[in-house]
Amino acid sequence: MSFGDTVKSFLKKQFIDVIHWTEPEDGILAWRFPMQDMEIQNGAKLTVRESQMALFVNEGQAADAFGPGLFTLNTQTLPLLTNLMNWDKMFQSPFKSDVYFFSTRQQVNQKWGTQQPITIRDKEFGAVRVRAFGIYSWHIADPKVFHQKVSGTRDVYRSAEIEGQLRGTLIGRMSDAFAESGIPFLDMAANQHEMSQRIGGFLAQSFAEMGLALDTFVVENLSLPDELQKRLDERISMNMIGDMGRYTQYQVAQSIPIAAANEGGIAGVGAGLAAGFGMAGQMTAAMGAAMQPPQPPQQPPPGGPQAPQGGAPPVAPVAGAAAVSAADTKFCQECGQRIPRASKFCTECGKPQA
Repeated sequence: MSFGDTVKSFLKKQFIDVIHWTEPEDGILAWRFPMQDMEIQNGAKLTVRESQMALFVNEGQAADAFGPGLFTLNTQTLPLLTNLMNWDKMFQSPFKSDVYFFSTRQQVNQKWGTQQPITIRDKEFGAVRVRAFGIYSWHIADPKVFHQKVSGTRDVYRSAEIEGQLRGTLIGRMSDAFAESGIPFLDMAANQHEMSQRIGGFLAQSFAEMGLALDTFVVENLSLPDELQKRLDERISMNMIGDMGRYTQYQVAQSIPIAAANEGGIAGVGAGLAAGFGMAGQMTAAMGAAMQPPQPPQQPPPGGPQAPQGGAPPVAPVAGAAAVSAADTKFCQECGQRIPRASKFCTECGKPQA
């Protein structure tokens, strides 16, 4: 190159005295300072505003990073770049280097959700499919790692370009996070704040690998698919009922005022109580029999069935015995138990009778 060409090239170049970035709009995560035909002078000023970081990159190698503040560029403030440039004795001016600015503001109200139910292993229900959605927030914590693994050498990198990646990472790790949390599904739904903290801590490592920090992770809703929710509702209902006999007694007692107001008055209550207690007894006996182990069939005694002693045939019950017994009794007005009609107090609960 001739002397004239060297002079023209020197005059064409611009020497940078001030390096700074003002964010023109939301959503920009990384921006490269324009360095075409420009070089940085010794003593140039670098301004990094709040919620920003700056990174010097020399020939593809990340060097010095700066947080908020005003810096004078020299060998003291650029030790890594000085080493890469092989400036043994002093800062050589001017020099050329790429400068990237990063926005470290929180990216808030980022939504996540499971498009399809995910399968988790629950202590009480076994394998369960659940749906969940919520919000999270994050920010750039390590600009070197983010530059190397995410944004690269692009002039501008926006948050919209990484949102899909982050949501996919969240959902992909969700099954492991639910499983390792060790919280049963019913406790998850009742303690969503604690569960959010545990899962957020589990997911933080995945964000750190990209140079990001997960600031908040919130589970807003946790639910089962419709068919599983129906089965859970049925189980909860049975647990709430508990003792079937007591439940039937309660239902009958609740019906007394209604029966007394209808035709026949309180006279019809006795039949309702008897039917209710009979049904409860039958259901309890059936449930108890179902829980008993099967019994071996009984063998007839040798010689065939034995006749009753004395050779007399069995006596049939008197047809009117049940009617006589029912006529001599009444039902307690408090607990519904059958007591003698002449009793002034219930033999079961002790309450006085009219």
